Amino acid sequence: MYANTKAIVLSKLKYRDNDLIVKCYTKEQGIISFILRGVLKSRKGASKTAYFQLLSQLQLDYNFKSNTSLHTITEVKLDTLYTSLHTNVLKSSIVIFLSEILATTLQEEEENAILYDYIANALQWLDASEEYANFHLLFLLNLSKYLGFNPDTSNIDYHYFNLQEGKFENKPSNKYAIADQKLELLKLLLGTNFADLNSIKINSKQRQAMLAIILLYFELHLGSFKKPKSLQIFNQVFNS
Repeated sequence: MYANTKAIVLSKLKYRDNDLIVKCYTKEQGIISFILRGVLKSRKGASKTAYFQLLSQLQLDYNFKSNTSLHTITEVKLDTLYTSLHTNVLKSSIVIFLSEILATTLQEEEENAILYDYIANALQWLDASEEYANFHLLFLLNLSKYLGFNPDTSNIDYHYFNLQEGKFENKPSNKYAIADQKLELLKLLLGTNFADLNSIKINSKQRQAMLAIILLYFELHLGSFKKPKSLQIFNQVFNS
């Protein structure tokens, strides 16, 4: 069956000598993996692999077979042309980091157009923005909503946030409660959007601490979640 879809590239892996396996999040069918046969052995193939940079937004025509885990692409073209996402060193580090998180957290082989549009639009904002130091923090907090464990803000004026329960409390009920400056920053992030994100001014140490909190929040709510291998390099590059 031939199909067409928008797709965001999450990962790619060399297979055998000349093939490439590409994992994508598609708008119509969720996670799909494709095999690109022979693309690593010729200049023509190399030009084709250029489409599949991490978090690229594509339009794909492909041959879908329900009895296989690897599908074949018949035609590919860019759906969004980035101007800086893959050329700016800091933005590229964000791309590597977030693509690893998305590759491990997005598992469904089913349509979720709302989530797809969120990711696509957020990446377009990042590509166009000149101030994006806190982008990854808000991106991940927003992502938790689409994954089903967004913080309950009904008692946002309380003095603690329980990471394990995902809610605000007046008294800490376990060791996963945060307070004080970390709590205030979390409240600021939960109360903003990408358009106003630049109004939140924090230093690199605060930013790194908040990222650690958000990643712990993901670990507590997603049993299969593991800290990204790129985290250490990301912190070194982005917070230096």
